[in-house]
Parts: sequence; structure tokens; C-alpha cells
Amino acid sequence: MARRSDPFDIEITPELIVRAYRAGIFPMSESAGSADVFWVSPEQRGIIPLDGLVVATSLRKAIRRSPFTVRVDTDFDAVIEACATVGQDRDETWINATIRSVYGELFRRGVAHTVEVWDGPALVGGLYGLAIGGAFFGESMFHRATNASKIALVHLVDRLNAGSFTLLDTQFVTDHLASLGGIEIPRADYEELLATALERQGDWSAWDRQG
Repeated sequence: MARRSDPFDIEITPELIVRAYRAGIFPMSESAGSADVFWVSPEQRGIIPLDGLVVATSLRKAIRRSPFTVRVDTDFDAVIEACATVGQDRDETWINATIRSVYGELFRRGVAHTVEVWDGPALVGGLYGLAIGGAFFGESMFHRATNASKIALVHLVDRLNAGSFTLLDTQFVTDHLASLGGIEIPRADYEELLATALERQGDWSAWDRQG
């Protein structure tokens, strides 16, 4: 179950989105074609503990042998387009035009980020989300090649740990995320973790300076 607001007509701005996440709520839409946005606060919140990512031996081998290249923040529009596309990953999407526009502006402001998996010139997997304080709020992920979204998530966790983040919020837990260590925690416990994370300032770029 989740607390969910009725759709409303106030302007959805980047500033409003950031305030909402800091308060523990996030926006969704009924469908790509819907003009409405509503707010959600799940009673059971999905997270991946940053020390609890489960990487199977087979996935580790696949990562080592993979021909893919991981990049960050190079093509936000392509990532959110892929996340919003109905296909093998999903039967429907909650990403409407308003969400695309506002999160695109958050990307330009350095708040939203992408992790992208490329096979030569082809984007084959990735994810996007928001970095606020010491928390990363994962929004959506996709894959067009085997293991591509898992590779993106492994890189994300490594990057967050390098940058001293303390919270990776996944909103909900799917079977896919559960297989990688995703868990559900009560809203009250999540709010405590969020408050602690927001007292910090994670460094998204720390990983890049390590190499």
C-alpha cells in the first residue's frame, strides 16, 4: 500500500520535485499519455543497502567478459526515452511529458544523473535518478541486451560508495531488484535513513577521480 495524492494542477517544477524527494515522496503518472501527476509515499519503501548488493558469480564473470562500456551523464534524453518505452522491460510506463521535461531540467542542473551501458555506438542499458545530499533516488532502468541493466546497477552502487552516499532508494522492489539485494523497509525506517542521508553531501564524481 502507498499514500497517493489525487492529481492536481499546480506547476511541477524542478524545485518542487527536489522538495518532494527530501520529504520522502515522489511523482508518478498513470501513463505516458496522461497529463496528470500524483505523489506517492509507499508504506513499504524499496532500497538497496549500499553494502548489500548481491552480485552472482555468473554476473561477475559476465561483467569481466562484457564488451560493453559504462558511461555516465552523456545522453539523458536517450535514457529516459528508453525507460519510457513499452517493450520487453515493461507493459506500461508512468513517465509522461511533464516528468520528462522536469527531470531533463534537473539533469541540466546537475541533480539528475544517468548510468549508461553502451555496446559500441548502441545504448543497450541504463538507469537514471536524482542525487540529493547523500541519497540517490533511482527512478527507472532498462535493458536491450542481457545483463545490461544489472551492469548499470553494479556501477551505480560502486559510484555511490566511492562518493560517500548512504542511501539508494528504489521506491519499490521488483523481483529483479530483489535478486540483486533490494529490500523493503517500513516508511518510518526509510524516513530515518533519508534524514541521515540528507545531512551528508555525496560526491557523484568521486569515482571518476579515482582512476
